[in-house]
Amino acid sequence: MKWRRVAILVVAFSLMGGSLLFADSASQKVKLLLNGSELEEGGYVIDGKTYVPVRQLEGLVKYDESSKTVTYNKPNVHMFLFADDTVFGEIKKTGKLKFNVFSQIDNLRTNISEVRVSITSPDGSSKVIQSSEIKDQKDNFWFRTEDYTYDFKSSGKYTVGFYMKPADGGDFVLVSEKIINVLK
Repeated sequence: MKWRRVAILVVAFSLMGGSLLFADSASQKVKLLLNGSELEEGGYVIDGKTYVPVRQLEGLVKYDESSKTVTYNKPNVHMFLFADDTVFGEIKKTGKLKFNVFSQIDNLRTNISEVRVSITSPDGSSKVIQSSEIKDQKDNFWFRTEDYTYDFKSSGKYTVGFYMKPADGGDFVLVSEKIINVLK
């Protein structure tokens, strides 16, 4: 009698193990690189199709529960960095530098309440350069920060990020980046 129970349990566990292995092979987690940087959540391949978490794609995402619709908007944001009247993207390690960020935004198809420009150093520390409320909703506009003095203490890549805050609430969302390469 015991050997029948053992045989049944062996068969049951064998079938379960095979099902789990099949389910694992049907759904596979994969690395997701956006502009060369690995995104934290990654993506999935399920039944031969790749699925990517849309919130990781540097755009404005809105989910409408009633219609089960995800709306993704990625406006065009072009940023130019000015020190005095000179455009720059690469500088020598000189310490403090006064500059401003000029941004041209177009193809904006969703309402926003605020924009923010910040800078992140190679060690990951971030500082806000400027935030501003958006009162007039337009599909294109320009935004220029006031002059900002920043201490480029070390060589490496500094990232200037342009963020938008959706008008219907939520957090700031990164929509564009510009790199400042600080040479030795």
